Amino acid sequence: MRGGLFVEILTMAWDTLRGNKLRSALTVLGIVIGIMSIVGMTSLIRGFDQSLRDSIETIGPDTIFVAKFSAVSLASGKTFQEMIQRPNMTPQDADAIGRLPSVESAAVILGNGGPGPMERIYFRDQKTKPLNIFGTTEVYPSLTRIPVVLGRFFNEGEVSRHRQVIVIGQTPYQALFPNTDPIGKTVRLGLAPYVVIGVLGKRPTPGGFDVGADDNAIIPQTAYQKQFGIRAFSIGRGEIRAVIIGAVPREGVTREQAMQEIEDTMRVRHRLRLDQPDDFDIVTQDAILKVWDQVSQATFLSLVVLSSIALMVGGIGVMGIMTISVTERTREIGVRKALGARRVEILWQFLLEAVFLTSAGGLIGIGLGSAIGLGVHWLTAFPVSLPWWSFAIGIGFSASVGVFFGMVPAVRASRLDPIEALRYE
Repeated sequence: MRGGLFVEILTMAWDTLRGNKLRSALTVLGIVIGIMSIVGMTSLIRGFDQSLRDSIETIGPDTIFVAKFSAVSLASGKTFQEMIQRPNMTPQDADAIGRLPSVESAAVILGNGGPGPMERIYFRDQKTKPLNIFGTTEVYPSLTRIPVVLGRFFNEGEVSRHRQVIVIGQTPYQALFPNTDPIGKTVRLGLAPYVVIGVLGKRPTPGGFDVGADDNAIIPQTAYQKQFGIRAFSIGRGEIRAVIIGAVPREGVTREQAMQEIEDTMRVRHRLRLDQPDDFDIVTQDAILKVWDQVSQATFLSLVVLSSIALMVGGIGVMGIMTISVTERTREIGVRKALGARRVEILWQFLLEAVFLTSAGGLIGIGLGSAIGLGVHWLTAFPVSLPWWSFAIGIGFSASVGVFFGMVPAVRASRLDPIEALRYE
């Protein structure tokens, strides 16, 4: 088709749609809703996805955690009743893992991996809300990427001597020391005095929500066991102890080699036979991200399916309106064919009208979807992401709907007999 003729057909299609503004607007409403849903929800899902990945990445890329159970087991289909009957992790397990030749260091984390103690911290006449209290060793900073922004972390000597020192999170720091240097100050954890030696940096949270990620404080493992012990909570026929173990591979050793040695050691300690599955979980940053990828992909697929319903409804509307348009303009089609217009030119004219309708709806939907995402971000600080491919998907979907649903009326128009068309009243 010649370029000049294509431009002429394009202009005719645009003039026809512009002359029927209300009908065109009502026709593309379903397209607008579908594309708006895709772009708006994609912006929110992508924003939440990135913030969650940032929070997961506070775990070091080489860090290995050993837990009684985790989201990895849940994702693999294990039942909660089955997992609750597994043996709990112990500080002795951490000592055994720390002695492996492939492991640089290992630390037990008490108060994590289950319901741990919730205690207030007091300073003079001020107090915090109940906080998560963790007990660990001096190697904990090597397990995570959460920095100590003020002061320092406790050392090996303070752990071995049961020193009552504490590293606080951002929540107790802001509540007790908003305008004061906390380092060296004595606070009370329950009834026990502790000296503040450090403040942890702020943790990223999924979606920017206040999920209590900074509502914590860390004390030496020995001080923790002295004050709280290792609490066990009975659930059904099993119990949960808030104990997990973190380990870092030795330099020159791959994470997979270290994981294999840790798995072998834990199986020996739990007296598992060769035909028995692991009764513990080995968790890494990659494993958590893999579980989240499964969830986010299923969510995005559900969004596409739901939005496709609106697009299909809009497409059916386009087909109906274009069919009516062909009927109304039968005589015009006959005149054009009598003057020499070919079938392909008639087909292109009506097909372009359908594509114009749906593409216009796509553009409006993209604008409204982006506005929804940015509006939610402005009102709630919820993170949003508007990648270019979400716009491309919106335009591609809307144009494809126009081609698919506009083809039938366009073919019908192109096949009209000119003599019969000219007789049409």
